Parts: sequence; C-alpha cells; structure tokens
Amino acid sequence: LERQLLMQNQMRERQTAMQIAWTREFLKYFGTFFGLAAVGLTAGAIKKKNPGVLLPIVPLSFIFAYQYDMGYGTLLQRIKGEAENILDTQSTLLELPKGPLTYEDLEKIRRSQSKFFIEK
Repeated sequence: LERQLLMQNQMRERQTAMQIAWTREFLKYFGTFFGLAAVGLTAGAIKKKNPGVLLPIVPLSFIFAYQYDMGYGTLLQRIKGEAENILDTQSTLLELPKGPLTYEDLEKIRRSQSKFFIEK
C-alpha cells in the first residue's frame, strides 16, 4: 500500500510538472503574440487617431497575466491553499450524490450491464 501511495504521488507530481512546463512554453508563444499585438494595435490607434483600437489589449492582458501567474507566479500555491481551506471548512461540498460508491452498487451496475449474467 505504501508503494502504491508513493507511486500515485510521483504520478501527481509529474503531471503537475508537465502542466507547469506546458504553461511556461505556452507563455513564450502567447507573450510573443501579445507583444506584437500590442505594438500593432498601438500603431493602429496612433495612425487612425482612435484609442478604441487598443481595446483588444485589455482581455489579452488578463490572459497573459493569468498564464504568467500560472507558470512563474504563485497561482498554484493559492489554489492549493484554497483547496486545503475547502477540505478543512467546507467538506460537505465534496460529498458525492447518493453517498460514496459501495461494492454492492458496483455489483448492481455490473449485473445490469452484463448480458450473460444469470441470477442464482
């Protein structure tokens, strides 16, 4: 059982590391896009003398900030803290509908799905 717990923890850590690495890689491409878009939109706003052209920068900056926080900031620590708070103070939110799944429930489902099962 201890080995299984260690293996599950290693898998979780690897998946989290992959998610952070993916976010950092995505941030490189999105950061380049955001920079080019900001320069282009600023040039367009100056050329057309219309500051409304800069409006797309607002949602793009929120996306950029979120991705940066996910890849290099403290977002994961804040999410972990909130998850621990939910586990400690609001555990009723985590209850499954109809309660936890039991062996008997699984057997009923298996029997109902089995075309070849014969009741004794």
